[in-house]
Amino acid sequence: MTPRTATLIGLTAILMWSLLSVMTVATGKIPAFQLAAMTFAIGGLVGLLTWIGRGEAAKSLRQPLVVWTVGVGGLFGYHALYFLGLRFAPPAEAGLLNYLWPLLIVLFSSFLPGERLAVHHVVGALLGLVGTVLLFAGSTSSFTRGQLPGLAAAFIAAFVWAIYSVLSRRLKAVPTDAVAGFCLATAVLAALMHGLLETTVWPDTTLQWLSVLALGIGPVGAAFYAWDIGMKRGDIRVLGAASYATPLLSTGFLIAAGFAKASTNITIAAILIAGGGLIAAKDMVLRKR
Repeated sequence: MTPRTATLIGLTAILMWSLLSVMTVATGKIPAFQLAAMTFAIGGLVGLLTWIGRGEAAKSLRQPLVVWTVGVGGLFGYHALYFLGLRFAPPAEAGLLNYLWPLLIVLFSSFLPGERLAVHHVVGALLGLVGTVLLFAGSTSSFTRGQLPGLAAAFIAAFVWAIYSVLSRRLKAVPTDAVAGFCLATAVLAALMHGLLETTVWPDTTLQWLSVLALGIGPVGAAFYAWDIGMKRGDIRVLGAASYATPLLSTGFLIAAGFAKASTNITIAAILIAGGGLIAAKDMVLRKR
């Protein structure tokens, strides 16, 4: 697999994650950790289904403790912190702090062997950050001292996901099949958190059940496998900068579904984020064939 192909596969994860909001809204009022447990269980099963006919795939679970720590710590740690951020802080501010992770991925990639951080990578990531700030502008609200833990959780979550993503490159030898195990372990931990913090609420309609299934197959399933491939074999700097398209695309899907309204801020943010992504991907776009 060429780095270009791996990068394109990684970009599909960004597209799938952009559907997360609209699909989550469609699931109804299922508590966050319960939804995480359900969807990560489905996501893990999606990975196990790809093992059919590949008996050697099960060996991918035989990994050192450090690999499991990075894998499960990244998936569960990020989502637990993000959910706590949304639970105890204003969603707009929590989301904005959380979306530092694309910039952090671009910056942290400079510490990887053989990777070179160029000016256009940083410029592209910063334009994406500005576009994201603009996207959230107007939705922000004042917060109290009691909400600071939630803001801190969202901030730390950004570092957790960035570190998980960059360390995936260092663990390049670990097959993507292992992500199925990480998803299932995350489902178990999310179920435990649900039992401690939440009251169980099951879907009421067929549409809600289908939305849960779709979440598990796509944004909380295939997306993590695609991201793993992109991080391990693709252009990590391009993927980091391009990740700023997630909140923009997510807003676009919410508008299309009637859950949000278009605005001038969204249009300008789209230009900034798209421009930043193109600048960051300059090497890949202009590469001679």
